[in-house]
Amino acid sequence: MINLITGKKGTGKTKVLIDMIKESAANATGNIVCIERGMKLTYDIPHKVRLVDAEEYGITSYDAFYGFVAGMLAGNYDIQEIYVDGILKIGGRDYNELCKMLEKLAMIAKNVKIMFTVSADDDELPANVKAFK
Repeated sequence: MINLITGKKGTGKTKVLIDMIKESAANATGNIVCIERGMKLTYDIPHKVRLVDAEEYGITSYDAFYGFVAGMLAGNYDIQEIYVDGILKIGGRDYNELCKMLEKLAMIAKNVKIMFTVSADDDELPANVKAFK
């Protein structure tokens, strides 16, 4: 299941995401992963959540992001939730490529909750991306 938290920069998307991560960490029975660029959330999320820096793994496109997540899911069947802060910073502002990646992830992550923050207003996003809200 894929969901998006959308809004312009400074509207509190990351705060909402951090609160969701904290709640999940307190209640989840499986593993939780948080992916971001630049390790800014190190002190904001619980220690039991696996924090991954996309830059450290050279993830700079949506194809690379998809491959990385697919590999994580293939290697760890206990991943229950994945949180991604700033997907546009990781993959870029090509909304068609974003949609393709979301559709491919939806196919392989049927039993995994994946939450993305997207720094864009709803009116900027195409309908096929908004469908994941």
